[in-house]
Amino acid sequence: MIIIFLLYASIILFIFNSLTDKFCKKLEMNAAKQANVFRVTNIMILILLVSSYVKVLNAMI
Repeated sequence: MIIIFLLYASIILFIFNSLTDKFCKKLEMNAAKQANVFRVTNIMILILLVSSYVKVLNAMI
C-alpha cells in the first residue's frame, strides 16, 4: 500500500511542480519569489498528501 501511495504522491508532486513552473514563467517572477511560491505550494501539497494517507490508513483498519 505504501509503495502505491508513494508513487501516487510523486506523480501529484511532479504535476503540481510543473504547473507552478509554468505559472511562474507566465508571470515572469524573479528567482527569490519563485522559490517562495514553490516552497508554499510543495508544503501545502505535502500536507494534503499526508492527511489523505492517514485517512486511507484509518479507513483500512
